[in-house]
Amino acid sequence: MVKIDTKEKFHVITLLDETIAANMTAELAERLLPYLQNVVKNVVLIMEKVTTIDEPAADELLNIQQQYYDNGASFVICQLQPDVEKFLLDTDKLEMMNVTPTESEAWDIVQMEEIERELGGDDL
Repeated sequence: MVKIDTKEKFHVITLLDETIAANMTAELAERLLPYLQNVVKNVVLIMEKVTTIDEPAADELLNIQQQYYDNGASFVICQLQPDVEKFLLDTDKLEMMNVTPTESEAWDIVQMEEIERELGGDDL
C-alpha cells in the first residue's frame, strides 16, 4: 500500500496502489494523519504509481492536507500522473492542493515552509 522513507525534516510516503477510491479514504487518513503526532510532522506524498483517483478520495487528500497546515506542518503531493492531474484540475481541486512535479521540488517547499514557520510567518 505505501512505502515510507524518513528524512531529517519530513517523511516521504509513496502510494503503491494504482487507484485511490472512496473506500480507501479512511485507510489513507489512518496512514497519513498519525505523522502529525511525530517530532517530524511534514509529509511528501509521492503519487507516481496512482493512475486513477475518485472525487471522495481527492476530497480526503484535501482534508488531510488542511489538517497538516492547521497543525503547523507541510503536506506536499508530487509526481502526479497526467490523468490524475487532469481529473484534479477538472474538479477544481488541483489549485487547492500543494502539488509539485518532482520530489526534489516537494522537498524544497517543505524546507521553505519550515523556514517561514521558524521566522513566524502567518502565511501558512
